[in-house]
Amino acid sequence: MSIPVEIADLAAALEDFGAGYLLTVSTSAGVKAVTVEPTLEGGTLLVRAPGRGTLANLAAHEAVTVLFPPREPRGHTLLVDGTATACGDTGEDVRVEPTGAVLHRPADHADGPPAAGAGGCGHDCTPVT
Repeated sequence: MSIPVEIADLAAALEDFGAGYLLTVSTSAGVKAVTVEPTLEGGTLLVRAPGRGTLANLAAHEAVTVLFPPREPRGHTLLVDGTATACGDTGEDVRVEPTGAVLHRPADHADGPPAAGAGGCGHDCTPVT
């Protein structure tokens, strides 16, 4: 179940999320995920110093996704696709120009978070010991 988010509405959507994950692709097609807390500045996401591996990946592949997980069980995930470039005085920061955004969650989560005390667990749960 996906709900498109207009780029113009991205600031409002981001208010419902905390830290996210910047996903990049290496030259060997491996995906790298790093935790980030981007700020929205002038319609672009600014990521401060995500690390050398991420910057190396961006030199080869500028397409990225920033994934913001839901704050509550069965909530929506915010996915922001874009193109990224190194920026800043030292070139250690990253600017992501969003090309699309969507709120997503599986269709079977459409009823939202489980009620308090309900456990929210179905047939696929494994007890933690």
